Amino acid sequence: MALLGFSQSGRKTFFTLLTGRKIPAGLKAGEALEGVAPIRDPRVDSLSALVKPEKTRYAENLIVLCPEVTAGAGKREWLETAKKCDLLCVVVRAFTSSEVYHPAGSVDPKRDRSNLESELLFADLELIEKRLERMAKEKRAGQTAQQALEERTLEKIKTFLEGEMRLAAPALEPHELESIRSLGLLCLKPVLWACNVDEGALREAGAAGAANEFTVSCRLEQEIMDLDKPEEREAYLKELGLSSSGLDRLNRTAYDALGLMSFYTIGEDEVRAWTIRKGSTGPTAAGKVHSDIERGFIRVEIIKYDDLVAAGSEAAVKAQGKSQVKGRDYVIQDGDICHFKFNV
Repeated sequence: MALLGFSQSGRKTFFTLLTGRKIPAGLKAGEALEGVAPIRDPRVDSLSALVKPEKTRYAENLIVLCPEVTAGAGKREWLETAKKCDLLCVVVRAFTSSEVYHPAGSVDPKRDRSNLESELLFADLELIEKRLERMAKEKRAGQTAQQALEERTLEKIKTFLEGEMRLAAPALEPHELESIRSLGLLCLKPVLWACNVDEGALREAGAAGAANEFTVSCRLEQEIMDLDKPEEREAYLKELGLSSSGLDRLNRTAYDALGLMSFYTIGEDEVRAWTIRKGSTGPTAAGKVHSDIERGFIRVEIIKYDDLVAAGSEAAVKAQGKSQVKGRDYVIQDGDICHFKFNV
């Protein structure tokens, strides 16, 4: 997930709160920074409380702090990093502070969001135009069917973007998508908008918004993180009328927007959430644990999360006849607890 935004929007604070990694003093202008954000999962917590393992591991998102976006700048230092990411999270400033200046001179989230979307849109159009110009020169020496497909697809996207004048994904066939995948066009990536508001505004308005929009207060998130005990955090969130922190919701939504889900393995040594794409079969899931397990896959024993929590133990689930044995064609479901049988 790429974190994008104008200067003083709070994207660096978001990065630190999500990953626990502080911005190094020697970070150069135009330099990106990576960190890992654990995806807080109540199911992992419940399984860990039940099994009491030595270690507990959540699924994770890789967060990339991109260089700041500068409105109207010819050079887009953030672009190459953003193109390599699977999802964009754009931070928009809505908080007021006399101590933190705004590059545009005033706080106006609607204006900033519009300007940020324009920057993303024009970055794509410029990239498409340069690629088409290059292809026009190369075409003089002949053109393969694949090159012709890429050219038609780029023209289709260009016409769509110029007509819409907003960052949105045009309807493309799978073969069209494949022909331009290497370009990393931003319009083809999921986008989440995170509005960084004052603490008071969040208390009044709550966190509701469109599926790809989040209202988050960095100051409030910092206060939540400063509470050591989970029960204290839960009580504080309840007082605010929130079911979970904004950053946790953002992190989980990013995971879902990428078509990802979790399955679990449990044991005395470790309870762990593993990441797979929705629709993955048993052997593919097994390969996430270890390549040898995928190679020698025989079957997978499935216990449903709700069944385990209700029964209280694996033995009780099996006694109730609710443990299932599945073969190679079984599609793993979100929340499945898996025990893989293999032989190599």
